[in-house]
Amino acid sequence: MNKKLSIIIAVYNEEKTIIQILKKIINTKKNHFEYEVIVVNDGSTDNTTKLLEQNKNLYSRILNFKKNSGKGFAIKEGLKIASGEYIIFQDADLEYDPNDLNYFCDLYDKIDPDLIIGSRFRYRDYTRSHNFLNYLGNKIITLSFNIIHNCTFTDIYACYLSFKKKFLDVSKLKSNGFEQQAEILGILIKTTKKKFEIPINYSGREISDGKKIRFYHIFLVIYQIIISKF
Repeated sequence: MNKKLSIIIAVYNEEKTIIQILKKIINTKKNHFEYEVIVVNDGSTDNTTKLLEQNKNLYSRILNFKKNSGKGFAIKEGLKIASGEYIIFQDADLEYDPNDLNYFCDLYDKIDPDLIIGSRFRYRDYTRSHNFLNYLGNKIITLSFNIIHNCTFTDIYACYLSFKKKFLDVSKLKSNGFEQQAEILGILIKTTKKKFEIPINYSGREISDGKKIRFYHIFLVIYQIIISKF
């Protein structure tokens, strides 16, 4: 019996890349893992909704919302309907390479971890030079998380966060923005035992390309890291 990996994709105005990323995911399917691709369309106002309607064969389930409520909100809604034993998050742009999903599946097969984080700073083949403020912000939040939770991750805010679904109670999630990843990881660090980090490739985009996270989001993330300890 194949294991199931639920891939949750929060989408907001990604008409240029959403179909490409979905096709890449389909092409990386592995025989011993079934992929459940869940698209959460978080109030897109461009052609994203139309493109998704025209390409229903590229995903398993879809949730369409008329109002944009934030990436964290979209992730929560996707988690509620996910049926896989394993969860992973995928951005709707082309920053992260779906071929790396294979390495997460391989690790689950080999050593059965509870939690796996991808690291852009231990990259497998390539990583794009970062915007310095984003790089600095990432270093600050990763160091803060490691100190507070006594761990040694190098990149807690890479999109590729994967875990066994049983270790996360979705009803406990409160945040709706970019800070939610810190909230999720703060819960998982307490409920899981076997935690691993693996290298991933990264082709980061600039604000001019449509990147939505900003340096000022660091303050909400740090706040979430701190309260997650308690």
